[in-house]
Amino acid sequence: MTRRSLPPQVRARGVTAVLGPTNTGKTHLAIERMLGHETGMIGLPLRLLAREVYQRVVEKAGAHNVALVTGEEKIKPDRPRYWISTVEAMPRDLDLAFVAVDEIQLAADLDRGHVFTDRLLNQRGRDETLLIGSNTMRPLIEALIPGVHVVTRPRLSQLSFAGEKKVSRLPRRTAIVAFSAEEVYAIAELIRRQRGGAAVVLGALSPRTRNAQVELYQSGDVEYLVATDAVGMGLNLDVDHVAFAADRKYDGFRFRKLYPAELAQIAGRAGRHMRDGTFGTAGRCPPFDAETVEALENHTFDPVRIVQWRNPDLDFSSLGRLRDSLSEQPREHGLVRAPMGEDVAALEVLAREDDIKAFGRSKVAVERLWQVCQVPDYRKVSPQTHADLVGQLYRFLMKDGSVPADWFSRHLLAMDRTDGDIDTLSNRIAQVRTWSFVANRPDWLKDPEHWQGVARQVEDKLSDALHERLAQRFIDRRTSVLMRRLRENTMLDAEITTTGDVTVEGQHIGHLHGFHFVPDPQADTAEAKTLRNAASKALAGEIEARADRFAETPDTLLVLSNDGTIRWMGDPVARLEPGDKLFEPRLRVLSDEQLTGPARDKVDGRLRAWLKAYVVRLLGPLMELEHSQELTGLARGIAFQIVEALGVLERAKVLNEVRSLDQEARAALRKAGIRFGAYHLYLPALLKPAPRILAAQLWALQNGGLDQKGIDEIAHLAQSGRTSIPVDKEIAAGLYRAAGFRVCGDRAVRVDILERLADLIRPAIAYRPGVTPGEPPAGAADGEGFVPTVAMTSLVGCAGEDFATILKSLGYVMERRPGPAITVPLVPAPQAVVAVPAAGEGEPVAEMPAEASTGVGQPTEVALESVEASAFVPPPEGSETAEAPAVPEDASAEIPAGVTAGASPEASLEAPAEPEMVEVWRQHRRHHEGGHARQGRGRQERGERRPRQGEQRQGEQRHGEQPSGERPPRPDRRPERREGSGEGGRPQQGRHPRGPGRQEERRGPPRHGKGFEPRRDAGQERRERQPDPDSPFAKLMALKAQLEDSKK
Repeated sequence: MTRRSLPPQVRARGVTAVLGPTNTGKTHLAIERMLGHETGMIGLPLRLLAREVYQRVVEKAGAHNVALVTGEEKIKPDRPRYWISTVEAMPRDLDLAFVAVDEIQLAADLDRGHVFTDRLLNQRGRDETLLIGSNTMRPLIEALIPGVHVVTRPRLSQLSFAGEKKVSRLPRRTAIVAFSAEEVYAIAELIRRQRGGAAVVLGALSPRTRNAQVELYQSGDVEYLVATDAVGMGLNLDVDHVAFAADRKYDGFRFRKLYPAELAQIAGRAGRHMRDGTFGTAGRCPPFDAETVEALENHTFDPVRIVQWRNPDLDFSSLGRLRDSLSEQPREHGLVRAPMGEDVAALEVLAREDDIKAFGRSKVAVERLWQVCQVPDYRKVSPQTHADLVGQLYRFLMKDGSVPADWFSRHLLAMDRTDGDIDTLSNRIAQVRTWSFVANRPDWLKDPEHWQGVARQVEDKLSDALHERLAQRFIDRRTSVLMRRLRENTMLDAEITTTGDVTVEGQHIGHLHGFHFVPDPQADTAEAKTLRNAASKALAGEIEARADRFAETPDTLLVLSNDGTIRWMGDPVARLEPGDKLFEPRLRVLSDEQLTGPARDKVDGRLRAWLKAYVVRLLGPLMELEHSQELTGLARGIAFQIVEALGVLERAKVLNEVRSLDQEARAALRKAGIRFGAYHLYLPALLKPAPRILAAQLWALQNGGLDQKGIDEIAHLAQSGRTSIPVDKEIAAGLYRAAGFRVCGDRAVRVDILERLADLIRPAIAYRPGVTPGEPPAGAADGEGFVPTVAMTSLVGCAGEDFATILKSLGYVMERRPGPAITVPLVPAPQAVVAVPAAGEGEPVAEMPAEASTGVGQPTEVALESVEASAFVPPPEGSETAEAPAVPEDASAEIPAGVTAGASPEASLEAPAEPEMVEVWRQHRRHHEGGHARQGRGRQERGERRPRQGEQRQGEQRHGEQPSGERPPRPDRRPERREGSGEGGRPQQGRHPRGPGRQEERRGPPRHGKGFEPRRDAGQERRERQPDPDSPFAKLMALKAQLEDSKK
C-alpha cells in the first residue's frame, strides 16, 4: 500500500491559511502568489469558478502556460507552468512550487467534504501552500496542522440587512437565491412578467451555459439573477443586494435549515470590492431573527468542529482489503468518517457480482475498478443504475483494454439533439458530462483526444440551446433593453414605418395610430408600462410633426367610420360625442399626452372644420330647411319636425297638419325638396347610403351613444342596396328610421320602397272589376282589395309571411276565399267602343257588326274578353247609348256561364274543378290616412258628383254574401263594407249574387241586349235620389258622361 497521507509533523511546512469573510480578496491573492512562482496549481470548488480563474490567469501568463483540468474538461498545452483545477481533479503526481486550495470550509460538507479534507491535510506545494477559506475553520486548522501560519483578512465593504421585500419590489442588481430548480424557474417567470427578465444560474448547468447567463447579468441586459447556492462559491458578480427566497435546502440526505455561516457565504456576494451590499428575504422565506442578522453583519459564527474524512491510503491488493481500507476510522481529533459516497456505493454493488470478482484478483485490476467507480453520477439516477454503467465500463476495460469506440459513439451521439424544453436539454447535458468524464481519462479510449473534442462539441451545442431556451423563457429582451436605455436617460433611437409600427433600439414596441400610441397587445400590464414610457420619450418629436402635416391634410384623406371614429389615412384621430345641437356634435381627439399646446390646437381646429363641411355636404338640405325663410306657419312647423326626424318623418305624426296645408304651403315644401308620400314625408335626395349613415350616427349620439347595437350592422346593410332587412329586436326602431328604413313587423323596409309599393297597390285598389273599363292592373281584385304580385314582392325583397307582416303593419287585412281574385266580368276599354249614331230613348242597343264579331269555332283573345264583358256587365241605369257592342247570340252561346275574366275557352270547357284559394288584402278602415285606404274618394275630394243611389247597386258583390240586416248608411258618409253587405252597404236580402253563375240561377232563358230594361223601369224612383258620393260607380258615371259628350 502506497502511503499518500502526510504525517502531522510535516503538514505545516510552507503552509499559510488565509481566512476571512467573503469579499476580502483571498482568491485574487492566491492568483498573484501563484504567478510569483515558476509553477503552481489552484484547486477550486466549482468547474465554473475554475473557468473564471483560468481566464484571468491566461490573461496574465498566456494560454500556452496555463492548463485547465476538471472532471469533464481538459485544456492542457505542452509543458504548462500553471494548473487550474477543480478540487476533485487536482493531479497528485505533479511536483509544483505553489499549491492553493480554495473554500476549505467545504471540508465539512457531507458529500464532498472528504475530498477537501484530503487536500487540506495532504496536498502541498514545494515552496508554498495557501489554504483559503472562512474564518470559522481557524481552530480546526490550527489543531490539524500544528504550526500553521494563519492570516485573517477583513471585508473590503460593509454588509447590512435590508429587511423583507416582495419579489416585485426588489431593487436592481439583485441576486435572488433559491434551493431547487422549480423555485428558481418560478421566481424567474415572475420577474420576467414584472421586470423584463432574469438570468438563471444552476449547479446543473454546463459552464458554457452558466457563463452565458452570467454575462447577460453582468452586461446589464437583465437586472436580476436567480440562482441556487452555487452563486456563493466564489463567483465575482456585480451584485448590490442578495435576497433569500428560502432558508432550507436538501443537502443530499435531508432537508435542513441553512447554517448562519452558509447564509453568510451566499449573502457575501453582495457589495463586491469597495461597494457596500445588503441582504434580506423575499418570497416565502421567513424573516431572519435578530441573532442571525447580527451574525451575518458582523461575520461572527460558530467555528467548524469536525470535517469529513476518508482514508487516503487505500489497499488495492484485493477487493476485500480495498473495502476494509475505505471503512477505516480516523484517529485524529476533529475528523469523522464520511458517509458512503457514490463511488463507494458503486463499489459495494459491483463487488457482489461474480465476473467483477473474477476480474479483480490483481492489484492493478482492483485499482482500475476503483478508478472506474469515481465516475460521477451526473444523471442523478439510482445507485443500481449508476453501478450498471460503471460495471459495463469496467468490463470493457478488462476485456478489451478500452471502451469500444462504436459503443461510446452510439451513446454520445444519441445526445446530439437540440430539441426539447429546458429540463430535457439539462438531462442531455448531464449525460454528456458523464461521457466527457470517460473521454478525459487518459487510457480508457483508444483515441481520447478525438472523443474529448466530440464530447465538447456536443456539450457546447446543447449548452447554447439551453441558454437560448432559458433566455426565451425567462427574459423579455425588449423590456430589458428599453428599461436599461431609459435608466441611461439618453436619446432613444426610434424608427416608425409607413404602417405605423414603432421600433425603439431595435425592439418593436407597438403601433402609432394617428396621435395615439398603442403598446404591443402581447405585452402584459407591467411590460406595457415600460413600452409607453419608451414611446413617450421617443415619439415626442414625431407627434408634433404629424400635427403639422394633419393641419394641411385635404378633406379626402379624412373618413368618418360607422362607429363615429374619424380616421386619417386609416388611423383613428378623433371620435364623435354628443353635442348641444343635433348637427354639431363634439369631438374628442384621440391622442397621448405628448400632443399639447399649439400642436393640439392645430389638430382640433382642422377636425372641427372638416366635420362641419362633412355634415353640410351630406345633410345640407336638412340644414337649409331648418333655416329656410320661405316657409311660414304650419309649413315651417312641419319642416322643423322633418329636420328633427333627420329627413324621414312618418306621415301619421303630422296627419292633421298635412290635411290643413293649403296649396301654396304644399308647393313651398315641395320646392324645399320634401316629398309627400303615402306613409312618410321625406327628402329623396337624402335617402342615399352616405347621408343615411351620418343621420343614423347623429341619432345614436343623442339616443344612447355610438356603442349601442346596430350602428355598424345597419350601416353595412344600407350600403348593400337591400330594399328590406330582417329586424333585430335589440336594435332601436329609431335607428332604423334614421337610416331610412321603417320597421314593418319583422322586416324593415326602405321608405322610398314603401312609397313605390304604395304606387303598385294604389291602381289595383282603385280598379273596380265590372265597373272600371279597360284591362285590370296587376293585382286587382273584387271590391277595394288586391292580391300580392311578383312585382310587389320583388320590390321589397321578400315574400310569404315576411311580406304579409309588412302589409299588416301598413294597415291591411287579409281575407282568404276561393279564387279567382276577380269574379265579375270586365268592361272593355273606351277606345274599343264602336261609334254609332245616338239612339232615341228606349230604343234597343245597336248590334255589333258581323265583321267585328268572331267566329264561334275559333274566338280570338280580344273577342273573348269583349264577349265576357258585354255578356255580363249591364249598362248604367238611364243610359241611352250602348257603351259596348252587343255580342251575337251564337258567340255568347259558346261561352259557358262559369267562365270568368281571364279564363281561357279551353279551360271553360273542362269539368269544374275545386276552386283555388286566394288571399285578398283590403285596407283596414281605421287606417285611412297615409296610404291608399280610400282611393275611391279621390274624385269626390276634387269635386266630382256622387253617383245616384240606384247606381250604387250595380257594382260587384262579394262572393258568398249573406243577409246581415244592417241599416242603410248615411248618404254623407261612406258605409263600411261588412260581411253580407253590397258596395253601398245595403243588405242583400233575397238577392242573387251577380257573377259568372247568375244566368243559370235565373228563371227562364237568359236575355241579351234588352235584358236589363225592367231593372231600368224599376229604378225610376231611385234615379231621382242623389247618388252616394262613395259609390264605386262614380268612375263609371264619369266615363258615361264623357261618351255622351263625345257623341254629341
